[in-house]
Amino acid sequence: MARHYLDHASTSPIRPVALDAMVAALDRYTGDPGRIHQEGMATRAAIEDARESVGGLFGARPREVVFTSGATESIAMAVWGAGERGPHQVFAAIEHSAVRRSAERAGRVTVVGVDADARVDPGELVAAIGPDTALVHLQWANHEVGTVQPVHEVVAACRARGVLVHVDAAQIAGRLPIDFGALGADFLSISAHKFGGPQGVGALLVRRGVRVRPLLLGGEQERARRAGLENTPAIVGFGAACAALSLPGTLATEATEARGRIERIASAAIAIEGVRRYGHPRERAPHLLCLGIDGIEPQAVLLDLDRRNVAVHSGSACASEGLEPSPVLEAMGADAHRSLRVSVGWSTTDADVDAFVHTLPQVIGRLRAYHP
Repeated sequence: MARHYLDHASTSPIRPVALDAMVAALDRYTGDPGRIHQEGMATRAAIEDARESVGGLFGARPREVVFTSGATESIAMAVWGAGERGPHQVFAAIEHSAVRRSAERAGRVTVVGVDADARVDPGELVAAIGPDTALVHLQWANHEVGTVQPVHEVVAACRARGVLVHVDAAQIAGRLPIDFGALGADFLSISAHKFGGPQGVGALLVRRGVRVRPLLLGGEQERARRAGLENTPAIVGFGAACAALSLPGTLATEATEARGRIERIASAAIAIEGVRRYGHPRERAPHLLCLGIDGIEPQAVLLDLDRRNVAVHSGSACASEGLEPSPVLEAMGADAHRSLRVSVGWSTTDADVDAFVHTLPQVIGRLRAYHP
C-alpha cells in the first residue's frame, strides 16, 4: 500500500534534479578543490557554480555563501563567530533548540516571550539588547506552529543599534522568497534538506563586511571561514535544488500549492471535536500546520496514523524525541503535551492529503473510544 509522507518540515525527499546532480558529481568531481591540477580545478568550478545558484535563490552575493553541514552548524557558527564581541545573546522563547543551546553555552542569554500566536514583539526583543550584546536571534518562521516573525523590523532595529543579528531561515528557505541583501541581516542559516536538497549540507549567509572567527579550524576552505574538505556532491546537489527553485514561477507555484493543501487539511481537522489550530491566523508559513488534540497523547495518534501509512510528526523534533513538553507551545501558553504537526512539500500529492483527511477522524474516534 502506498505511503503518504506529510513530514516535510522535518526533512523533504530529495528532488530528482538534485539527486541526479549529486550522483553525477560523485563520479565526475574527484579532486581536491584546493589543488591546481585539472581534477581539483574542475571540482572548484562545480562548487562555485553551486555557490552562485544558492546565492541567486536567496538574494546573496556568492562570496556571502558559506557552505556548512546544515542549519545546526550554521547556527553554531553564527553564535561562536559573534561571541567574541560580547558575552550576551538575545532570542525569543520559541527559537529552535539549536539556537537556544548554542547561545546558552556561549554565555549569558535573555529569552523574550511571545504571544498566544507564537509571535514576538519586536520592541520587547530589541529592548533586551544591552551594551554587551553580541548577537540577536530571530527565526523567520517557527518550526512547530509556522508563525512568521517580523524579521525585517527586528533586523533594521538591530542594525541601527550596531548589534549583529542572525535569522534562522531553515523553515522558510525554499518556501517563500528570501532576499538576503534587502533584509540586511548579518547571518542567515539554511538547510538544503528542508526543501528537497541533499541531507548533510546547508549554508550560513554572512553579510559582506562582517568578520567573525571561524568555528572549525584547520585548512583555508570557504575563504578561511570553515575548515575541512568540501562535501562536493552534496554542495552540487544543493545548488541544483536552488537552481530548480529559481526558475520563473516555481517557488510561487509550490508555495500556492502548499498553502492550498495545508488549508484543506486544517479545515478538515478543526471540524473534529476537540481539535484546534495553533499559530498566527495570517502570518504563517505555507507548508506547515500544528494541531492541538484534546484528551489524546500525540504519540498514539502518530503511531496509529503511521500504521495506516500516513507519516506526520508529533510536536517539535527537540521536544518529542525527548518525550518532553513542547517549549514552543509552553511559551504560547498552550497545551504543550498534545500536538500534531503536518507539513507538505514539493512531492506532496492530493492523494496524500486525501489519506490524512480520511484517516485522522478514524484514528481520533478509535482512540477516544478507548479513553472516553
